[in-house]
Order: sequence, then structure tokens, then C-alpha cells
Amino acid sequence: MERQGEFQGKVALVTGAGSGIGRATAIALAGAGAAVGLLSHTRAEIDSAAAEINADGGRALPLVADVSDDDAMRAATASLSEAFGGLDVVVANAGINGVWAPIEELAPEAFDRTIAVNLRGTYLTLHHAVPHLKRRGGAVVIVSSINGNRTFTSPGATAYSATKAAQVAMTKQLALELGPHRIRVNAVCPGKIDTQIDDNTDRRAVDRTAIPAEFPEGDIPLTGGAPGSSAEVAEVILFLARARHVTGTAVFVDGGQGLLR
Repeated sequence: MERQGEFQGKVALVTGAGSGIGRATAIALAGAGAAVGLLSHTRAEIDSAAAEINADGGRALPLVADVSDDDAMRAATASLSEAFGGLDVVVANAGINGVWAPIEELAPEAFDRTIAVNLRGTYLTLHHAVPHLKRRGGAVVIVSSINGNRTFTSPGATAYSATKAAQVAMTKQLALELGPHRIRVNAVCPGKIDTQIDDNTDRRAVDRTAIPAEFPEGDIPLTGGAPGSSAEVAEVILFLARARHVTGTAVFVDGGQGLLR
């Protein structure tokens, strides 16, 4: 039986939907009634997530694409809109940590790869989604980070932090640009969350870039040091997707972690 919920009749696109925050958000949106396009470059992960949603009475469409590929993102967005009749919510979540290294050792190709996925990927997601959103208004939520916005002590995270700061700048710029089209644009800035993003982090010469700062034992005040969950970030994303008078805002989901750094 088809689910009923506050997002009934809405269509959502979630990038990086195969695991972590993206998967939790896609499942939460589907649980609230939305038809969801799950986008990732990894077919097996989104097939698994889509199967879980469909088996639970939701509607999900796997979309295989690299967010940094213009043609692939154009095709994926068009396929989702055609399959479900439009687009109302976009969660630009796909991202990598990339290489964290001293600036003199951060190779141009490593810097460019982080920019391509995190920043170009966000741009292309919105570039191709916004024409669909303009037809009936909607909401965009960009998944940024405390890095580059509250926190600057992650050793060697220059490229990553730059992309995350830029995402918040995009959020504010586009909130004004798209407001007249009834499109709201907000961001979430997670701290330490139980995702697999560390699996794609290449840390180099950490001892040479580490900041000599001491943090209290349990540096996430709200949890005594335990990381937050992907589902807790998804809760905030859903709030922003439905909060009709909130736009241009970055919400920190870090249990107070960023305030210590």
C-alpha cells in the first residue's frame, strides 16, 4: 500500500544516496510520502536502498551518475522528473573528504578532484534541478560541514574546507536568487557523524599540519564525545525541506562540537 505523509505527492532528489546521510535522508523522505530519486556513482548501494524503500511501500528510482559529470547529471535529473512528474525537493549531499595534506604537498589533481565532486557536483545538481523546481517551487538542502564554517583545525583539509565554505556561500546567494521562484535554499553543517566518509579520506603528513590545540575529553558536549547519527542529520534536512519561511540558513548539526574548535 502506498504511503501517506507530509511529502505525499512530492518528488525528491538525493545525491550521494547510497550510504550515510544520503541514504538516511532518502529513506526518511520516502517514509514521509515522497517519491525519491537516489543518485550515486555506485549502482549496488542505491539499488539496495531503493529496494528497501520499495519493499516498505515507498517509491524509489535508482539513478547512476557522477555528480561532477554534466551530461550524466542532466540525464539523471530529466529521468527523475519524467518518471515521477516533476521535482520538489533537492538534497545535494554527495561529497568526498579527498586528500588532506600540507599545502605544498597537496597535488593539483587531488585539489581538483575534491573541488569537482564537492563544489562542481553541487553546482551541477542545482544547475540541472532548478529548471524543474521553478515549475512549482520547492526546497533545496545542501549538505556542507562544520569544516570551513566553524572548524579550521582539521590537519591539511584545505581543499575540503574550501568547498564546504563555498557551499554555504552558494546557499545564501541562491536563497536570494531563487526566492522569487518560491524555491528555498538552506544548508546543514554536520560535525562528526557515523558515516563512511572517512573511507575516502587520504591523510598525509598529519603531524606536520596538526594544530597544537587541546580539547576536553569528549569533544562533542551533547554526547560526551559520541558521534551523531545519519538519521539525526536527516531529521534536520526534512525540517528544512518543509520549513516554509526559512531560507538562506545554515544549521549546524554537531552536538556543539564546532563551538569547542
